[in-house]
Amino acid sequence: MFKQYSLIAKCKKDCIIKTLNSLCLLIFFGCIFSKAYAVDVIVHPSVSESKFTTSQLRRIYTMRQTQWADGVRITAYVLPRQHSLHLRFTKDRLQMFPYQLDRIWNKLTYSGLGVAPITVNTPEELMNAVRRTPGAIGYVESIKDAEGVNVIQIEK
Repeated sequence: MFKQYSLIAKCKKDCIIKTLNSLCLLIFFGCIFSKAYAVDVIVHPSVSESKFTTSQLRRIYTMRQTQWADGVRITAYVLPRQHSLHLRFTKDRLQMFPYQLDRIWNKLTYSGLGVAPITVNTPEELMNAVRRTPGAIGYVESIKDAEGVNVIQIEK
């Protein structure tokens, strides 16, 4: 009887250790990949701001702020709602669920009180649109070559 009990205890102990090891690995790789796939917010060089808070960025993308501080009209660009980069941007940068953002845009559009951001098909199109449009804002996956755009720092 004592041997059975110690065998069961040993199995439980091994199982707990394996589970903890797996959790540690998941946390480790989660940290690595979350940095590798970060979302950067970009603006046209004509935009004078270099830092936003999450709240300011949310105001821009919910279309409550339509002009920059210098009076230039904001043109917001987004990717299609099912695009993985758009989903990450919405969750990580705006700290909203994508369906919440869709509801806000639909309400603005269908009530006639505003317009939704301009949707482009690919991240490359989004980058080019921001480069060409004064006052534009968009987002890309961690950018290394920021030629023709400024990367905005987001503060919490």
